[in-house]
Amino acid sequence: MDKSTQSHTAAQHLYPHLEPFAHQMLDVGDGHKVYVEQCGNPEGRAVVILHGGPGGGCSPAMRRYFNPEKWRVVLFDQRGCGRSRPHASVEANTTWHLIQDIEFIRQTLGIDTWALFGGSWGATLSLLYAQRHAKRVTNLILRGVFLMTKSELDWFYGGGAGQFWPDLWAQFTDLVPAGEQDNLIAAYSRRLFSGDHATEVRFARMWAKWENTLASMANSGPGGDSPAEYARAFARLENHYFVNRGFLPEDDHILRNMDKIAHIPGVIVQGRYDMICPPVSAKSLHSLWPGSALTIVPRAGHALSEPGISAELVRSTDALVE
Repeated sequence: MDKSTQSHTAAQHLYPHLEPFAHQMLDVGDGHKVYVEQCGNPEGRAVVILHGGPGGGCSPAMRRYFNPEKWRVVLFDQRGCGRSRPHASVEANTTWHLIQDIEFIRQTLGIDTWALFGGSWGATLSLLYAQRHAKRVTNLILRGVFLMTKSELDWFYGGGAGQFWPDLWAQFTDLVPAGEQDNLIAAYSRRLFSGDHATEVRFARMWAKWENTLASMANSGPGGDSPAEYARAFARLENHYFVNRGFLPEDDHILRNMDKIAHIPGVIVQGRYDMICPPVSAKSLHSLWPGSALTIVPRAGHALSEPGISAELVRSTDALVE
């Protein structure tokens, strides 16, 4: 079912802030340890939250989309970011390593099946995990769909989004010589992995500023710089994945494999004015997914915190445990 929401003047509230009832550093191999936490009801319906980026890390606010009496909420920081270690590392850090980690977490926690909740890169990872482990997935709740395709990367790093934010786009491009501006992902990669910490932080902060400013319709312009180590992990990991096109075997890999999860119920919540992940990707996904419902939020951008998007996501998670 494809629908467009009409009003969110009375946005549904988020649930109160929760403290984890369990947390641990889980050794997933390859020299990596990932931070895992659980909150809500240990006997409730299980859901795993897959954060964005790659490299964004999970936050306490992500716990608030679930009724704590009915959901067992699992969050973790993906390899190289947040509280996971080693920090900002791209060694043994690919999409397929992360899918392996998700399955290892499920097994370690003794969960038979669970729902997946992810936005942006988290939506990408949710779809890829579900396509590989369909029997373990009960539902998908996705926001701001990103399919890791060349056209999406070209939009955001090739000047498409820059036509709406020409002032900030100029700052983003002017950091590299004109002769390298035809491939900004590669140009930034050379600086983000230069081995000079000050250079890496400088370019990481600009990389993060470009994305963070465009995330919400409420932003009127660039804010302050992100903390150095957060920005460095976020930018290095994101760039690493984008240089390698998500480590996928083909450009439209997710869409080509939608038959594997056609039967799994799913919710797609998409901001109409998403500057980072334009709605065309959500529409393409929905058209190949019989079990999905697509909601286009009319006055919303990309961010999880957009009031209309938050309201739809809480409504969707509540509906699954009514």
